[in-house]
Order: sequence, then C-alpha cells, then structure tokens
Amino acid sequence: MQRPLNMLCIATYFKGETFLRTCRQLGCRIYLLTTEKLAGAPWPREALDDLFYLPGEEQDWKREDVIKAVSYLARRIRFDRIVPLDDFDLEKAAYLREHLRVPGLGDTRTRYFRDKLAMRMQAQEQGIPVPPFVPVLYHDDIRTYTEQVPPPWVLKPRSSASAAGIKKLHDAATLWEAIAALDAEQSFYLIEQFIPGDVYHVDSIVFDGRVVFARAHRYLDPPLQVAHEGGLFASHNIPYGSPEENALLALNERVIRAMGLRAGVSHTEFIRDDAGRFFFLETSARVGGAHIAEMLEASSGINLWVEWARIETLPRDTPYTLPPVRNDYAGIIISLAREEKPDTAAYTDPEIVWRLNKPHHVGLIFRAPSFDRIQTLLHEYMVRIHRDHFAFAPARDRPTA
Repeated sequence: MQRPLNMLCIATYFKGETFLRTCRQLGCRIYLLTTEKLAGAPWPREALDDLFYLPGEEQDWKREDVIKAVSYLARRIRFDRIVPLDDFDLEKAAYLREHLRVPGLGDTRTRYFRDKLAMRMQAQEQGIPVPPFVPVLYHDDIRTYTEQVPPPWVLKPRSSASAAGIKKLHDAATLWEAIAALDAEQSFYLIEQFIPGDVYHVDSIVFDGRVVFARAHRYLDPPLQVAHEGGLFASHNIPYGSPEENALLALNERVIRAMGLRAGVSHTEFIRDDAGRFFFLETSARVGGAHIAEMLEASSGINLWVEWARIETLPRDTPYTLPPVRNDYAGIIISLAREEKPDTAAYTDPEIVWRLNKPHHVGLIFRAPSFDRIQTLLHEYMVRIHRDHFAFAPARDRPTA
C-alpha cells in the first residue's frame, strides 16, 4: 500500500486555505512553514499535520537557516512535494527542492517566474514581444538605452510582485538620481519603457507542459495607476471568442511554453498599446492575488486552488481531467475603505455572488450571463463604492497581502 504524500507548504502571507484543505481531502499529510507572526493566523488546522514557523520577518530569513531548519525536519519526514503558496515563497521552495532533491521547479527555472529580468530575456529570445528594457548593471548600456528609447520609463525591482517598488520616471536626470539612490541594490532592478495602454491578465492551469485551461481578463485601470495614483482595483473576463481573447490566449501559451512550466497554475500579465499590439509584462507560477481566483471561479466554476492541489497530488503517469467549465461573465471590485467595517447592505443586486470580509476593505464579485451586464455593474459600483467608502493609501515598497 502506497503511503500518503508528505507535502511541505510555505506561506509568508495568509493564503491558500483552500489548497491546504483540498490536499488533505486528497489524502496528503500537510506540513506548513510560515512566519512567527502568522503562527496564530486562522489556518485550517484540521487540515495540517503540523505547523512550523521561523522567527522574525520573512525578509530576514537567511537561505542557509531555512535549509538547515527544513533539513532538520526532513530527518523524520520524507517530503515528497514542496509548494510555495505566494510569489515571495517561490525561491525558498526552489532552493529547498534543490537541496533535498524533491521534484519541481529548481533555482534556474524558478527565475523565469520570479525574476523580471530573466523572464523578459527568455521571452525576447523566444520571439515574444516585450517592452524595451535594460538591466541596471553596466551603466554605459543604460546611457545608450536612454538615448535610444524615449521616456517615460519605469524602474522595477526584479523580484517583487504587483506594483510594489515601481517608480515611473520622465527624464534621464531623474532616472540617474533614482539609480544612485539604490546604491548597492542597483543590480536587483531593471528599467523598462512605460507603454500606456490596457493591462490584461490570463490565468491558467498547466499540465504536462500544456495549457489545459485559461481565461483572459482586463483590468479596468492599470494596477500601477491604481497603486500610485489612487483608484479602485477592478477586473473582468473579456468576451469569449473575440479577437482580443484569441490573441491573448495564443500569446499566453507561447509564454508558458517558453518559461517551461510543466504543471501547476499561472498568472500572466500583458499590455496592449494604442496601436493594438500586445506585449508580455510578467508571469508567475502561482494563483493570482487580489481574489482573482474567486472571480475566475464565478465565471467558470473552476477553483484554481483546488485544481492546483489535484495536480500536485496526482500519482505519476496519471492524466489530469479538467472539471466541466461554465462560460458566464464575472467582474471584481476591491477598494480600501475609510471604515474599519464598511456596511455594504445597500448593495443588493442579485448578480453579487461574493463579498470581501476584511477590515478597511470593500470587495464585490459579480456574475452574469451577459458581458454587457457585467460592464454596467462594474461602472455603476465603481462610482458607488468611491462615493460611499473609498480611501487611498500610497503604494508600499512591498505588498502586505
């Protein structure tokens, strides 16, 4: 009789409860490694065989200490899978897999899903269009870049998520000031031409190197604009079978193939410029944040956390079968709120299928059979939520959730 899989999950943010529960239901033993400050978070403890934590903030964790701590646990637990539940955990999972010789993405391949410079260079080598970029390394290359590529530019951390740490710059003098301020951290950044346009995301399930499910969405306002200038986060899936959707799904498949993801889930972002051309921005080997998974489930009936868990726990050489897919339309709005517990009881449209329960936040997901109805609801509620609850806080250098 085959023993249950031992799965080590790494979470430096509180997320992935559905993944943990599903893996448990599928017969796995689940061990969770998290930060000391999250040891008391409402993890689904009924799904966990044990919970371990390291002291201090996640950014203080040293690679050698993490390896030693998990290797100590490995004296009595044979870990079969190591799964990162957030973007910031990908590198930890990769070097632990390398050290313990556990299957999955290793250090080099993980860079394609975490390091914005690595993923751009890989995409460019494979003929996938990307905005003109240059690493903050050889300064003569940067000077040549600023002479050849017109501003504005964005200065981006190579290993961050969302719009955290990004600066938009309009002239060479300001750019060089920002580079100088980075001091010894310069090599951890890249410069990219700012392309105005609509920003999209494609959320995928991948098995055996193929995209077996994907849904394309558009942000109402670019995340960079929302984070730095204020506004509400909103997204929706785009019309099925439209030229827009067809182009995005085809480009997404090229990205997944180029980066070498064999199995799991992915959240990939693109931008379309004023001429209608799509450019690849970034990808990841994880479930998208900001409750995008809940929006996708509303439109399709597919829960990315559940399907990821199913794929991770499949026995070797066993095929994956996608559940039936529903083709409704869905949209999401999330806003910071002035009130600690905002009252949304007045929001009564029957298309509301989900409400965010989080202090100082308002969040709604809508589902309807009509794309036009979702558009109407999103625009109406953008106005209502902005009037009733909206608050703005400047973007942090690093996301907090």
